[in-house]
Amino acid sequence: MANTASARKRIRQTEKRTIRNRARRSRVRTFLRKVEAAIATGDKTQAQEAFKSAQPELQRAATKGVLHSNTVARKLSRLSARIKSISV
Repeated sequence: MANTASARKRIRQTEKRTIRNRARRSRVRTFLRKVEAAIATGDKTQAQEAFKSAQPELQRAATKGVLHSNTVARKLSRLSARIKSISV
């Protein structure tokens, strides 16, 4: 257990940050699920709209440090390629 005031403060900060990051990560996953569902239906326009709404959320997660920027770039690239491969 933390004995110093600074250590207790760090624990409080970590708890707040963990809650915030968990919410951000959950939000990102929700947006990714929407894109995956749209791709599964085979509707290209719906998939593109879902992708456009998911893109800023993923970028924000990278900015806030929830996800690594290369991870976000890889996910966006793969999703984009899958959407492009949907036949109209």
